[in-house]
Amino acid sequence: MPGLKQPVSVLVVMYTAALDVLLLERADHPGYWQSVTGSREGDESLLATAIREVREETGLNAGDYPLADWQLQNSYEIYPQWRHRYPQGVTTNTEHVFGLQLPRPVDIQLAPREHLSQQWLSWQEAAEKVFSPSNRAAILQLPERVQHAR
Repeated sequence: MPGLKQPVSVLVVMYTAALDVLLLERADHPGYWQSVTGSREGDESLLATAIREVREETGLNAGDYPLADWQLQNSYEIYPQWRHRYPQGVTTNTEHVFGLQLPRPVDIQLAPREHLSQQWLSWQEAAEKVFSPSNRAAILQLPERVQHAR
């Protein structure tokens, strides 16, 4: 059915060299904070999905910054309140994790129907604030991933 989401998504952890992390507050669930995330559309590549979601949710061109596929996949149960967005009977999603490094916190342009507000937090604070366990786990990997990339 058209309009339904694919159970394949990306999570893009946007962070600075100082390991500050951008979090977005969901418009459909105030108080739920997360990194950039979204489902694949059509047969686009996961990289294309990550680039599109960054542009849609922040207004930034991910091609202007180092974007890395962390080669990390998470499979999780879709929250019941969001299952109506997927084909009938679909209960699990596979999420592919990317990291996008910016030189410093930058102003972003929120997608008003998706997010209410944004904030840059230290990686420790960001890990505590996100609602998603897979988002938390990805943020907690930041110091090690950045150290290995140098």
